[in-house]
Amino acid sequence: MNVHEITFRVERDEESGWLIAIWDAPKQIGGITTQGKDLGELEKNLREAVECQFQGEKLPERIRLHFVNDAVLATT
Repeated sequence: MNVHEITFRVERDEESGWLIAIWDAPKQIGGITTQGKDLGELEKNLREAVECQFQGEKLPERIRLHFVNDAVLATT
């Protein structure tokens, strides 16, 4: 599989507060799901998971994160 870019859907788990990232491979040939307690840990885990998924193949040039949760700002 030669992929230039993959896009992860990133959501925050409301119960734990952790970030969850999901990528579904094309043609239903697998995918990646990983998580992290913050953005730094999520990035580390994503890089490791992508390296494992594409082991022996060319890695994607870019990993895009699409955050689907709306930001909420406190006023007090």
